[in-house]
Amino acid sequence: MLKVKESAGIQKIEEGSVTSPKGFKADGVHTGLRYAKRDLGVLISEVPASCAAVYTQSHFQAAPLKVTQESTKAEQKLQALIVNSAIANACTGEQGLKDAYEMRSLCAEAFSLKEEYVAVASTGVIGEFLKMDCIRSGVGAVSPAKLGASAFEEAILTTDTVTKKTAYEIIVGGNKVTIGGCAKGSGMIHPNMATMLAFITTDAAIESDVLQGVLGELTDVSFNQITVDGETSTNDMVLVMANGLAGNAMLTPEHEDWDDFKLGLKKVCEDLAKSIAKDGEGATKLIEVTVEGAASDEEARITAKKVVGSSLVKTAVYGSDANWGRIIGAIGHSDAKVNPDGIGIFLEDQCLFHNGQPQAFSEELAKKALEKETVAIHIDLRVGNGEGKAWGCDLTYDYVKINASYRT
Repeated sequence: MLKVKESAGIQKIEEGSVTSPKGFKADGVHTGLRYAKRDLGVLISEVPASCAAVYTQSHFQAAPLKVTQESTKAEQKLQALIVNSAIANACTGEQGLKDAYEMRSLCAEAFSLKEEYVAVASTGVIGEFLKMDCIRSGVGAVSPAKLGASAFEEAILTTDTVTKKTAYEIIVGGNKVTIGGCAKGSGMIHPNMATMLAFITTDAAIESDVLQGVLGELTDVSFNQITVDGETSTNDMVLVMANGLAGNAMLTPEHEDWDDFKLGLKKVCEDLAKSIAKDGEGATKLIEVTVEGAASDEEARITAKKVVGSSLVKTAVYGSDANWGRIIGAIGHSDAKVNPDGIGIFLEDQCLFHNGQPQAFSEELAKKALEKETVAIHIDLRVGNGEGKAWGCDLTYDYVKINASYRT
């Protein structure tokens, strides 16, 4: 597992958001892409910002991702993001690409920016064309402000039931640095990346190539360790913008406060990832699986994600049934090295299975642990020193209801 030391100098900001860092403003409006809900958002930095991004691993990358990749590579700077919900603009051919470029152009013109400084994102139903008349009128109605984060957060949602946001403060060379973020995601969640959008902002001074490197590391232990239904989408990305307005000396791995910055960014990524998993379609519980004793950190992450993604584990958690055989079943066909005679399985602090033998445990206490909002499963593979975590949710009747009528 990516090991980043804890620090007392990192503080979570209550009600912190994507506009908590200096120089970021946002807004979200209703344009008519969907009924009576905000569906278009804009996030803007006062100055061009360093940037980094990771994208869906689907073979069918949507048009907005192609435009955003072009923007981030042009000068390795971004100053704005425009995003719509309701329609994914995916699998829409040349017209879809043309529409994504027009979204970029509309945003650049509205706020007097270089087109290459604008990123584009979309989320929603695949295979439908954007209603560009709605987008055009919506851009004209957007009015980014420091307090506009909540409107932006709402505008990016699809089947989500809640908005997802977080922010932290750290000290870098005597300067206060803030890292904030928001996300959407509820179904089709099984990154590398999956049906999710995550937008992170910071006023730290850091070059784009350095930011890209640390984002890649942190994505592997946060966003890529969540799953709702094992499906990977066409659109989604994690995008970071760093505008340098905190005034710190340029951050690099050699900076004395690098570990604090990395931990702050890790906490933002992890908070958002967990909030997505918790809000899985129809979910009632967050499942957190911790694996230790693996042959490597990678194998620990593989095992944790295999367990949290198991439909049988997910349904057992929904039913508050301490059927540890479901966990054994998931581990048994993972790609990790396993010692069947040494493995330990725990539900909170209760040992369910140890050294190849079932263990006596309290069904009553196990049921209480499974009825909590967060269900903690701990696995010790006993073959090495690797560690890893993954997050998911229970599988309920409502998941089927939601997805049986997604387009209607």
